[in-house]
Amino acid sequence: MRLTIIGSGMIVSDFLTIIGDLPEIQLESLVGTKRSQETLEVMRTEYGFKHCYTDAEEALAQDASDTVYVAVPNHLHYRFSKLALEAGKHVICEKPFTLKAEELRHLKKLAEERGLILLEAITNQYLGNYAFIKKQLPSLGDLKLIECNYSQYSSRYDAFKQGTVLPAFDPEKGGGALMDINIYNIHFVVGLLGKPKAVHYYPNIERHVDTSGILVLEYDGSTAVCIGAKDSESEIRTTIQGNKGALVVNGATNTLPSITLSYHRDSPQEKNDNHHPHRMYSEFKRFSKVIAEGDLDFARDQLEHSLIVMEIVEEARNSMLSKQV
Repeated sequence: MRLTIIGSGMIVSDFLTIIGDLPEIQLESLVGTKRSQETLEVMRTEYGFKHCYTDAEEALAQDASDTVYVAVPNHLHYRFSKLALEAGKHVICEKPFTLKAEELRHLKKLAEERGLILLEAITNQYLGNYAFIKKQLPSLGDLKLIECNYSQYSSRYDAFKQGTVLPAFDPEKGGGALMDINIYNIHFVVGLLGKPKAVHYYPNIERHVDTSGILVLEYDGSTAVCIGAKDSESEIRTTIQGNKGALVVNGATNTLPSITLSYHRDSPQEKNDNHHPHRMYSEFKRFSKVIAEGDLDFARDQLEHSLIVMEIVEEARNSMLSKQV
């Protein structure tokens, strides 16, 4: 994979710390804004990018990349993914894929028309512990309840309370608990159970944005509760309950750091099948393989998963907006 990265924020800095463990990825270009030019040059020197640009269209026209990683603020995902697809590049886009389901449908159509691979960077779907959970799910018997709690007091919440609205709390820029943090819980549940038959969202709203909320997904015979908070914190964990046993994720749904599996009257079993300490390693390892092999079937399946997630998010956001009228 010859990779161009659009973005130079925290997620890019985090990803680049593992680039040495991914020899199949060659860094071509780094794209940012003019005000981030100094940061771009530091990253270029440290990690060996061949080029730096402050104009995405120029980069896409001139560099030798085959794949673009879109890692910009949420509200810019659609714009830059579309640009990259139109330039004939495969695209890996950070979560949430887009702000609207229709935008994702349009990107999907563009990718299909051009025979390109379009993928969402959503860590939990590629972790070894997630594969273990999917394998063990039938052993829990009839599923009854899933509860995912990812509640983490945001470093930007204090500023928000004082009147400074940063993108993380700006609903027009894809901010809020649902889009920013609960999205991991939604991907976790959809990857296990698929599309729900009903969606209900109960948000705590401050100045037109959900600072926390409870999302309820109804399935035949079971219910999933997804809790996401940026205004408060609690123990971060996920519990899956069946009539024969239970499985606990000890930590957040974006990292799945360890699993505890227990059956009636048996001692709990501890498990960690993650292949690397960094949450982004497994997804980019798989992305490289998918792109190298031109695995359009895999990409199509993952896009269907992402579209279900976006439809859930859209339904939840629409219900939230109706409550504010």
